[in-house]
Amino acid sequence: MLPECQLFGTLGCHLCEVAEAMLMPFVVEERLLVELVDISESEAWMDDYALRIPVLRRLDTGAELEWPFETEQIVAFLI
Repeated sequence: MLPECQLFGTLGCHLCEVAEAMLMPFVVEERLLVELVDISESEAWMDDYALRIPVLRRLDTGAELEWPFETEQIVAFLI
């Protein structure tokens, strides 16, 4: 089973939309659970992620995959 993840981004972020689209096959085919986190909702998230979004974060380990990433990197990150 794939780990639950968070995708840190914000509205209007083109790269965040690209990352979300890259994750959709995993959501649909592999039942990956991804929480979309808008960094504008927290000053701490803005401080941590404003210059790095989109960032995919595993909830089980806290590991983060920063943009730019490719599908192969997502696969390696999730296993």
